[in-house]
Amino acid sequence: MDNSSKWNWKEKREKRAFLALEDGTVLHGYSVGAAKDMLGEVVFNTGMAGYQEILTDPSYSGQFVVMTYPEIGNTGMNNDDKESRQLFANGFIVHDMNDASSWRADESLVDALKRSDIPCLAGIDTRQLTCVLRDSGTMKGFISVSGTVSEEDAVRKAKEWDGLDGQDYAARVTCDETFAWDEDDSLTCSWGLQKDLPEADLHVVAYDFGIKWNILRSLRQSGMRVTVVPAKTSAADVLALKPDGVFLSNGPADPAAVTYAIESAKTLLGKVPMMGICLGHQILGWAVGGKTYRLKFGHHGCNHPVMDLKTSKVEITSQNHNFAIDQDSLDASIVNVTHINLNDNTVEGLEHATEPMFSVQYHPESCPGPHDPYYLFARYRELIEKA
Repeated sequence: MDNSSKWNWKEKREKRAFLALEDGTVLHGYSVGAAKDMLGEVVFNTGMAGYQEILTDPSYSGQFVVMTYPEIGNTGMNNDDKESRQLFANGFIVHDMNDASSWRADESLVDALKRSDIPCLAGIDTRQLTCVLRDSGTMKGFISVSGTVSEEDAVRKAKEWDGLDGQDYAARVTCDETFAWDEDDSLTCSWGLQKDLPEADLHVVAYDFGIKWNILRSLRQSGMRVTVVPAKTSAADVLALKPDGVFLSNGPADPAAVTYAIESAKTLLGKVPMMGICLGHQILGWAVGGKTYRLKFGHHGCNHPVMDLKTSKVEITSQNHNFAIDQDSLDASIVNVTHINLNDNTVEGLEHATEPMFSVQYHPESCPGPHDPYYLFARYRELIEKA
């Protein structure tokens, strides 16, 4: 039963819509977002909370996010918890869409989706859809809310769409120009980082491939002044800024397509201490001679167990990626695997054998998600200080 007073049965009938997958699967629901048909790659996220951070994560550009938790919308949307300048997901799929009831809400999720021109389907059997994606793998899909596209045409459109493989989406979501992260912005964080900022005695240049704001906050909270540069900034231009360290951010789609970033990383290795997260981790993997491959259905959620092979400690981590580094492609004399995923043994962390560089596949900034890996920002600071 739908607990939201906003969506009565008459409105549901009037807003009938469906999702068509490339394998011919069609699931029916009703539209609660923008009245817009859309193509996207369909992935499921197992997080029980944090949909605002998910929707504002640029790494979800090009994707339809299916929330496995059934009740969505209760906490609404607010200005403190967003992770970027806008909503980036191509679409959103939920079981029940509820009215906002949190005192922190500045806007309802439905209003935010409509304002951002993002379609959303509710009333979908998200358990069934998740099982389809788990068994068959991530698929291309078509959300139809206009009523002008037949199910057969929707399936065809999904099949014919280019998808995300071989696509450079980092260039689509990056910032337009170089900017200094505002120190005042570091004071706002949904889970309460320290309010008193330490002295910014180190200067880090962060590549924006789709960077999340809480990564920038976390770097600043670790005593680093951050200059953010667009994805295609050359290594020479970065070095001209005289950074103490270079950071490679998260981002969407296929790391193999971001060739300019891989070349920049190769040039910067050994010249300045480096850290990478998510897409940045994969780019560094390519830079040291490795390769990436597509996971069957990716890692999307806040509950992925990762082991630090140095300490044997296990961290519960937040993740969002469809590609992973092929461990067999790595030269053990150049780079060491430092972390592995305990669900599927995929590579979760790298460390250069001789140069000041490390990277992780998961998100230590923890928005949304657990705070277990936050120590990695301190580790990065130590790496810079030693260098």
